[in-house]
Amino acid sequence: MPIDKMLDLSGRQVRRFPVCVCSFSELVKLYLSNNSLSHLPPELEQLQNLQILALDFNNFHTLPQVVCTLKQLCILYLGNNKLGDLPAEMYQLQNLKTLWIESNRLYHLPNVVCELKHLKTLHAGSNALRSLPGQLQYLTELRTIWLSSNLLTDFPPVLLHMPFLEVIDVDCNTIYDFPSLIHLNGLKLVIYDRNPCRNAPKVAKGVHRVGRWSEESPEPRKRSGMDKDKGIEDINSLLPPPPALSCKVSS
Repeated sequence: MPIDKMLDLSGRQVRRFPVCVCSFSELVKLYLSNNSLSHLPPELEQLQNLQILALDFNNFHTLPQVVCTLKQLCILYLGNNKLGDLPAEMYQLQNLKTLWIESNRLYHLPNVVCELKHLKTLHAGSNALRSLPGQLQYLTELRTIWLSSNLLTDFPPVLLHMPFLEVIDVDCNTIYDFPSLIHLNGLKLVIYDRNPCRNAPKVAKGVHRVGRWSEESPEPRKRSGMDKDKGIEDINSLLPPPPALSCKVSS
């Protein structure tokens, strides 16, 4: 049993999970990232103290049912696999606070995600999402949602009913119009860069925006005659900077 109750088998070209690991019943963190796993043994259920499980960058087409038995999980990394859905049994993970499902084959956000009542952070970028379910608004502890590089053509209406959100990322989609976000009292950051938008989302004072026209104030003040006399240099200073070269946003 590792002294720090953590085992890292990332990047070992593992194709079959070593069952002997399941004897470490006190294990808290298990990292299996960047391997060639597509299945997990039922013996994994013995690791009932696991709080962090990393299965990203593997070959999972479906999430092994045994993962749903690990009820102490707080953080689950499932990104960069081949998942098209998540099992309904995942509702058992009621301690889950952070879920990474980016870079999979999701055409819709799995309904079971809306049953994870204590979820605080959801990473669902680089999929094929066109909309979000209305039930998402019942995740009242959710604070950050990352939806970059999907197929959103409209700003998801359900997010307008989630005033507790602090970070909204809809970078690299195909959204043309943004509704006002002024009423989202908890909002601190909205990332909307790389959308063919005709307007920037209106936000309350103090909310940071990343995207076209982001340098403008939320409520632009009228320029006085004295302001106009400052000259062309002053006007140029108000222009937004050129767009970033990459749509990759680090969380």
